[in-house]
Amino acid sequence: MKNKLQLITYIDRLSGGGVANLDALLNGPLAGLFGTVHLLPFFDPYDGADAGFDPKDHTIVDPRLGTWDDVRRLSKSHDIMADLIVNHVSAEGAAFQDFVEKGDASDHAEMFLSYASVFPQGATEQELMAIYRPRPGLPFTYITLKDGTKRLIWTTFTANQIDIDVHSAKGAAYLERILDTFAASGVTTIRLDAAGYAIKKPGTSCFMIPETYDFLEALSNKAKARNMEVLVEIHSYYQDQIAIAQKVDRVYDFALPPLLLHALFTGDANPLANWLEVSPRNALTVLDTHDGIGVIDVGAASDGRPGLLEPDAIDQLVKTMHERTGGTSLKATGAAASNLDLYQVNSTYFDALGRRDQDYLIARAVQFFAPGIPQIYYVGLLGAQNDMDLLARTNVGRDINRHYFAEGEVVDAMNSPMVAALIDLIRFRNDHPAFDGSFSLAQPDASKLVLSWKSETASATLSVDFAALQANIHHTANGVEGAFVIAPNSA
Repeated sequence: MKNKLQLITYIDRLSGGGVANLDALLNGPLAGLFGTVHLLPFFDPYDGADAGFDPKDHTIVDPRLGTWDDVRRLSKSHDIMADLIVNHVSAEGAAFQDFVEKGDASDHAEMFLSYASVFPQGATEQELMAIYRPRPGLPFTYITLKDGTKRLIWTTFTANQIDIDVHSAKGAAYLERILDTFAASGVTTIRLDAAGYAIKKPGTSCFMIPETYDFLEALSNKAKARNMEVLVEIHSYYQDQIAIAQKVDRVYDFALPPLLLHALFTGDANPLANWLEVSPRNALTVLDTHDGIGVIDVGAASDGRPGLLEPDAIDQLVKTMHERTGGTSLKATGAAASNLDLYQVNSTYFDALGRRDQDYLIARAVQFFAPGIPQIYYVGLLGAQNDMDLLARTNVGRDINRHYFAEGEVVDAMNSPMVAALIDLIRFRNDHPAFDGSFSLAQPDASKLVLSWKSETASATLSVDFAALQANIHHTANGVEGAFVIAPNSA
């Protein structure tokens, strides 16, 4: 994986078209900014009930976006990351529809999990309550087969996303077919979506249990055999992130976004410093993605082990985010909108900071200096605000942070002082040789951090004062020194 900024984007929402349009944008106005592009689900259909995370066919590019040849063409200039949706398939896909039609006589019957297949002897109330849930309610959907038989099918997320038995012959073959398609189409990294929920075992939480780690390690080895790296997407207790990082190529640093907000809101850098001392070094650092801003990643474990922030600090963090957004994030979070999430606040990161250019640039600078490879979401790249019109049209909370950019809107955003300064930071992070060296952290006092990178011939140091909301960078390369202050570019 290239040690350069990565872009995570929906193809159509940034480019206004398909893969070819995105290719033109990445090799035109955005040329030189990104080593890797994570293409959010572009399979058939890319605009389903869960914005592509419920494809009917995971091996077909939606014709409205292009073809695998278009993806291969883009892979000549940028490394490609694609999602392997591990946990579920679409209820509208051919396999599940065949099961609905034929029941247990279907060739695909063994692929789908039900209450009865996981709990053949039935389940106690205690066992059902032990199942970890990302959303309210039990993980089952009541369906009626064509012959009138009624079943309780396991659906972790929505009724349109049918969980699969990854250990069944059909389930395993399904995943391997996707791996083969990706490897033949220029994909170099796969992101395992919803992987923490893939293994169901009676008497457990069915989330990140020991068998889950074994499954992820085995699937990662299959990807490596096809020359692809693996990124695992898991929102969980921070120690789980550290543990899973030892099993796969890459994990997300989901603790960084809330910890940075906490430091910028309060001036207290201690929790952030504590995390940066132990965070996985094989991480992709993010502030924003297509999902909300997670808080579970800094919270306590279900067994009472303390989190990275105290409960009161998390409550205040969420409250401050809602205040900074003028209440718009509150309208998109939890019971206020569909697509319920128990552990995320839906907002752009820029709005979560109250649209304060200086705070936002400091946050990005810390992200770029934190251990790992930085990834930036297309909305965050362009400093976009909460899209209340889109939220009103769809009533999907996450759409507040999934803006559709119109023609010319990208270039206009790039010309703003804040985005121009951010692009300068991106180029600095991509090009300076110090980031190929080693990382160190110092904390002069409770409100200040010094993040440093040093190689044999270069060094780069970011000094941040979270109380004063000031930051600057000093750097050297081959004996030449330089320095600049983190601030929006002059108009």
